[in-house]
Amino acid sequence: MNPSQNVLRVGIAVMIFRNGKVLIGKRKGAHGEGEYAFPGGRLEHGESLIDGALREIKEECGITVGNIRFQCVLNVLDFFPEHYVGVGFIADWVAGEPQVLEPDKCEGWDWYSLDTLPQPLFVPTATMIKSYRSGMNFIDSKK
Repeated sequence: MNPSQNVLRVGIAVMIFRNGKVLIGKRKGAHGEGEYAFPGGRLEHGESLIDGALREIKEECGITVGNIRFQCVLNVLDFFPEHYVGVGFIADWVAGEPQVLEPDKCEGWDWYSLDTLPQPLFVPTATMIKSYRSGMNFIDSKK
């Protein structure tokens, strides 16, 4: 096993609402390629969770959000031996139109109703939606 795979990583994702719809992009160049996901990424060393979430939104799609709040914690073992603890947030869109600012990581952004989500969903995104619908704020993935 590669020693770098023995590192626990923290991932952040944000379910951003605008007029009853959520922002989702199609992933490129990483695990989950071709799957649809919320804006997010890895927490950087020394960074607060909220700052990391806001940074990822700015880096990936360039919009402004407000009212950011905790949604859930996920133990993500779906990509084992890579192991992530995911922290999900909910936020409200404030300004700007989503742009593809990291074309090597995302094909495009669009707003979707929770009743008509694109498929396939990235596992952490599907789990966050399950959390949102059920009210569960902790989901422990099974390997």
